[in-house]
Amino acid sequence: MKLALFAWQDGLHVGRIDEGRGVVERFDVASENLANDGVASLIGGDLPPLAETLPLDEVSLQAPIPRPRRNVFCVGKNYHEHAQEFASSGFDSSAAKGAVPEAPIVFSKLPESVAAAGAPIRIDPAVSTAIDYEAELTVIIGKAGRNIPAAEALSYVWGYTIVNDVTARDLQGLHSQWLIGKSQDSFCPMGPWVVTADALDLSDTAVRCWVNGDLRQDSNTGLLIFDVPTIIAAISNGITLQPGDVIATGTPAGVGIGFTPPKYLTPGDRVKVEIAGIGSLENPVEAY
Repeated sequence: MKLALFAWQDGLHVGRIDEGRGVVERFDVASENLANDGVASLIGGDLPPLAETLPLDEVSLQAPIPRPRRNVFCVGKNYHEHAQEFASSGFDSSAAKGAVPEAPIVFSKLPESVAAAGAPIRIDPAVSTAIDYEAELTVIIGKAGRNIPAAEALSYVWGYTIVNDVTARDLQGLHSQWLIGKSQDSFCPMGPWVVTADALDLSDTAVRCWVNGDLRQDSNTGLLIFDVPTIIAAISNGITLQPGDVIATGTPAGVGIGFTPPKYLTPGDRVKVEIAGIGSLENPVEAY
């Protein structure tokens, strides 16, 4: 099932996407918290009754969780080839411990960095001139849990979406940690919707990214160094995960920093991330 947040008739609504019919089935649900929680407002209960069916091209899709209640959890260096390309880039403060990490490397992006499908990734040349893209399968937590065993972790997953973990590489290197370079305004495109947890085969889900039609990243979740259960177990180690928490699971090889010379994003570019079973997240790049 595909669940979306969308704008229609001067309001925000949630609904169920039917791509085959090109429609969204709008739920009859109050909109007070939708500007922050989006589809996460549906977690923990039965789906609301349907109100009406709308043509998909007559609504404006929003980020499925426009402002997560907490920072977006992210995992770094979680595909072998990307770990190697990043360790050799000169921007990896963890490289001294080896290219491939022994445990998940976890950092975060501020909630305010979230942007919708179609919204611009905005580059401020006065702040950074080394903007990179990162295609990532992203987990939405469905129930609270602490010290979650890996064997039980998938039962805590409510759904999945796509995140483009846009990164200012020069800021990442300058500050020797990743929050500032990862959390610039608009640096967390998310969407276009959430699919429920039963929709994906995590052992075999393609992850791809194009820049201006050029295929840059082409991998599969079966190649993750730390799989989704391992990631959830690690992050919940002493930290209580909450419904609606967002976890981006890492990006495969092919990011801009991996090329010689690097292929950074510039105004006028267009980035498309596609994950099988979810859909496509596409964003233009603009200057401030």
